[in-house]
Amino acid sequence: MKAICATDLSAASEATIESETCLECLGRIGVDEIHLVTVIPSNVHAGMPGIDFEGRRERALDRYRGVIEGAGFDVEAHVVRGTPHRRINGIAETVGAGLTIVGSRGKSPLENRVIGSTARNLARTTVVPLLVNRIEREAEEPDVVREHLFQRMLYATDFSDNAQAAFETFSYLRPATREATLVHVETPKDPDVPERADPATQLDELAGRLEEWDIETRIDVRQGDPADEILAAESEHDPTTILVGSRGHSRLRRLLLGSVSGDVVARATGNVLLVPPRGA
Repeated sequence: MKAICATDLSAASEATIESETCLECLGRIGVDEIHLVTVIPSNVHAGMPGIDFEGRRERALDRYRGVIEGAGFDVEAHVVRGTPHRRINGIAETVGAGLTIVGSRGKSPLENRVIGSTARNLARTTVVPLLVNRIEREAEEPDVVREHLFQRMLYATDFSDNAQAAFETFSYLRPATREATLVHVETPKDPDVPERADPATQLDELAGRLEEWDIETRIDVRQGDPADEILAAESEHDPTTILVGSRGHSRLRRLLLGSVSGDVVARATGNVLLVPPRGA
């Protein structure tokens, strides 16, 4: 599988790329080729006073390439100009990537670096599964917040088609996954959502599939605001990554997926794996 690793050459990006445990986890789920992508925003010019863009970019990319090749991956670098999330999505489609990875320093709206704003924009527009790798916010030499990316997963579902597509990613995550918590948040009845079976029963069925793959599984049915409850479940169960789809049932209200997935990406403490609809 090919993966896109988006970098703005910041310390947050460096933490993502140089984390041995992150690279090991990518190898375990079948990634064998990594495309480094750095996008120079259209309003940034190489000749701006005091900024050695060319030299800094080449030094960083050479170092990143060396680290990734040393971990056993094939590497290709792409340096492009334009709007970061659009160019990243375009390269992902062009090379046939199965995953896009972007580092994010977390929740503060003031931390609006290229990579921070790009993570939010990718969460809205990604065409392939997007892994937002959470990086320590205030450290001068930050590290990843959660190691072993897929070891403990928290899967949030509203039982929509896109939520089911997100669940299917366990088919390739399973070599790296040891535990999974399956979460459903009950909300007031929405007219767009058909009647469904008892949520605990549905979660039990999904748990049975994961247990066949030797993944230790628990279920958690909650009531309330979906984004708030998913984040409360993250705090309680301490997963390494939240797995969620990017679309849900309702076009009228904030059910589990859609705007809620954006809230989860923005507010989660740890990593988030966001899966777009099939054919997005």
